[in-house]
Amino acid sequence: MRIQDWFLTEQERGNPATKLDAWSTGNDVRPLIHGATYFAELKTCLEALNKDDLLLFADWRGDPDERLTEDGPSLGDAMAAASHRGALVRGLIWRSHLDRLRFSSAENRHLGEYIEAAGGQAVLDTRTKPGGSHHQKFVILRHDEDPVTDVAFLGGIDLCHSRRDTADHLGDPQPCPMPPEYGRRPPWHDVQVAIRGPAVAEAEKVFCERWEDPAPETRDPVRRLRDHFASMDDVPPLPEPGPPPPPAGRHAVQLLRTYPARRSAYPFAPDGERSVAHAYQKVLGRVRSLVYLEDQYLWSTDVIEPFAEALEREPGLRMIIVVPRHPDQDGWLAGPASLIGRVHALERLLRAGGDRVAVYDLENHQGTPVYVHAKVCVVDDVWASVGSDNVNLRSWSYDSELSCAILDEEEDPREPYGARRFARELRLSLMSEHLDLAGDGAERDGLCDPVAAFDAFTESAARLEAWHAGGRAGPRPPGRLRPHPCPELPRVRGLLAAPLYRLAIDPDGRPASLRRSRTF
Repeated sequence: MRIQDWFLTEQERGNPATKLDAWSTGNDVRPLIHGATYFAELKTCLEALNKDDLLLFADWRGDPDERLTEDGPSLGDAMAAASHRGALVRGLIWRSHLDRLRFSSAENRHLGEYIEAAGGQAVLDTRTKPGGSHHQKFVILRHDEDPVTDVAFLGGIDLCHSRRDTADHLGDPQPCPMPPEYGRRPPWHDVQVAIRGPAVAEAEKVFCERWEDPAPETRDPVRRLRDHFASMDDVPPLPEPGPPPPPAGRHAVQLLRTYPARRSAYPFAPDGERSVAHAYQKVLGRVRSLVYLEDQYLWSTDVIEPFAEALEREPGLRMIIVVPRHPDQDGWLAGPASLIGRVHALERLLRAGGDRVAVYDLENHQGTPVYVHAKVCVVDDVWASVGSDNVNLRSWSYDSELSCAILDEEEDPREPYGARRFARELRLSLMSEHLDLAGDGAERDGLCDPVAAFDAFTESAARLEAWHAGGRAGPRPPGRLRPHPCPELPRVRGLLAAPLYRLAIDPDGRPASLRRSRTF
């Protein structure tokens, strides 16, 4: 296997202004499935920070009172304690839209103020397109005396309420508001990765490029004055980055990003960056047997097109998709606007692949829908991606995003041959949870075969659906999968919601020439 056959080359990234290397090798990448798993490991790492160590983080939403474990500490207290011990703490937090629109402007400011009070520095960052967001979610910890312990966490999990859920999916005791279908404590499915090795230095470059952006953090004069009095408009220089950590494993890692084509251009991405989109287009040009996708949205015909083209090209290709049953917005127009893109995307995929495309959502054992927030894709059990980007136009062109693609040097010994261990194990771990398979037995190994995996999902979801249709009589069958119903949009509400979808829900951040050609 040649890395350049699966990863983007520097030229294919399409952004010569960045300092990022094309990829790095010698890394160890571990998936952290569920927020509780991630937060517990993050707590341990934060508590190990000492004088002259470095904590860098970027987040879409942060809640300083979110407990990292059941007994604490809170996120804010853990970061403040690291700062009091002499660690350098720097944060990039999206300023966010209004709280009454179910965003998090107040919470993000509280986290920034908490860090500032402890001697760290946080920036409330709106340096993106109007209506866009900084959606990257990553934490970097570098150690002055022991670089072997350096680690970067990145993926889909924000440092906030609702994320600390477990495999049981009973929800975070500190929930965010969600539509009533998800209950008082919304069950939450999510994935992060822990990276050790040279790729940690690449993630640090991502933070440094954003931190050093000379554009003002906000153009609003009232907000700028408020930030000034709260000492949140200072952007002190970061220390000179140390050398990359030593090799730690057998994984090649490529960091993938989205930045919009901003009017006041990013110095590190003058025309924006769409390497997330470019990476999907490249690997989908190689796929032969299986695409396994977990995604929060699955919107936009432009974005779904490379998936559809692969299904049309490869008659043996199957695609398994796991999405949330209900959108996270439930207003009279916001709900339909959230469904418009999915309706079009599913119609296109089903035309291309027919019964080779299967779409599911999840519920816990109590029958409550699980909100799927994960952003994971596994292609042919070789290439795997975990990150902040969703399969929609906003994530591929408008917001800032950060994901990592992983290729394992080690071939998986199980049939069908040619798979790589990391990608296959990630897929099997996720599928086993959704099927309620325990351990590492033959039934789990049987999912290595793409057709067997596809059929196992089909059969499990059918059994659970039949149990529901029969009034839940008798024991609940194992598994958490339900067939995802095709969204229904009343015509009038769909027509009224269409402008909101195009302008606000899933906007297009590509340069005009790419919008016209519908390319990335």
